[in-house]
Amino acid sequence: MTLSLPGPRHTPGRTRPSPLLRLLILTQLAFNVGFFAVLPFLSEHLGQAVGMAGWLVGLVLGLRTFSQQGLFVVGGALADRYGVRPVVLAGCALRIAGFAWLGYAEATWAVIGAVLLVGFAAALFSPAVESEVARQAVLWEEAGGGSRTRVLALFTVAGQAGAFVGPLLGALLLTVDFRAVCLAGAGVFVLVLAGHAWLLPQHIPGRKRTSPRGGTGTLLRDRRFLALCCAYGAYLLAYNQLYLALPGEVDRAAGSQAPLAWLFALSSLLVVTAQLPVTRWVGDRLAPRRSMAAGLLLIAAGFVVVAAARPADWTGTPGLLPAAGFVVLLTVGQMLVAPAARAWVPDLAEDGRLGLYTGALSSVSGLIVLLGSAATGTLLDAGLPAAVPWLLLAAVPAAAVGLLPRRA
Repeated sequence: MTLSLPGPRHTPGRTRPSPLLRLLILTQLAFNVGFFAVLPFLSEHLGQAVGMAGWLVGLVLGLRTFSQQGLFVVGGALADRYGVRPVVLAGCALRIAGFAWLGYAEATWAVIGAVLLVGFAAALFSPAVESEVARQAVLWEEAGGGSRTRVLALFTVAGQAGAFVGPLLGALLLTVDFRAVCLAGAGVFVLVLAGHAWLLPQHIPGRKRTSPRGGTGTLLRDRRFLALCCAYGAYLLAYNQLYLALPGEVDRAAGSQAPLAWLFALSSLLVVTAQLPVTRWVGDRLAPRRSMAAGLLLIAAGFVVVAAARPADWTGTPGLLPAAGFVVLLTVGQMLVAPAARAWVPDLAEDGRLGLYTGALSSVSGLIVLLGSAATGTLLDAGLPAAVPWLLLAAVPAAAVGLLPRRA
């Protein structure tokens, strides 16, 4: 017998998120604990223990990203067709199998098969969970609970907290070996699978089941939604510079990449501690479009800070200050952009296709990042004056403000 969870409860003067919504937010925390216990240590394992060449390690990691981000639209469509529960449970089962396989994989074909399974698992459960969180956030807002963006900000914080705890768990278990890390990651998803098999409703009230037929064509003709995807893709491309442009700048200023870990920790700490206050302050003042516009401009300003300092060619602690400023502005911009974009999708999605649209937001923007990252790598290696690449990168989020659709 499936436990039925009620919708948002509205009482005079107080509205609390439903048990289902709280479950889904905790789900994001658990997902990221399990995933990030393994991912940060994968490339070193493949290069050192398995003995893969650098290009092959890059290919494997790229395949994992494609099988996850690129197929979100498939998982979203399946959630619309069959409901959230079976898609989430299937994704958890595949993630368990993928991590267990990865722990024992030694041959190249086995590693590739395992990482494809790990990626596709997330392509199933993530859009299902994200689309239902967005729908529940709208219901919570309509019940008088406050801005839906606050709920999606809490979802972001939960994910970031999981991304912070996961590597600590993985590093602890890595003292045993990488197999122990993978099996621990699988164990987390065993717990998630068991909990959701018990708590997640078979039929969520108000969630329609819609055939995927015709949905993709309608989505591709929706100019407002595609404009949102492009703007969100520009944000993700800018955010990806934490991993492309920033390491080179840190290495130039400090002579090594050791300070990079502290800058990443600074970003995570900002999200965990400041996301909810920022959203609480902004959510009552700015609509999603204005919130995204403000966030994109802050991100652009972060690139400008580094560009302005580069001609001085500072090193040591003074040289790291512009990089720290970049991380802070980029992270605050992320706090404004990401929850607002997710909050906007339910207003643009066709009735009954919220999963498809949620998945497409990730897939389309992920494709933009894939193409843009190649161009960014070329730009950074082009031998241009030091400030020029950072100014050109600043233009990307600034230009994306003009792509944002007008809110109906």
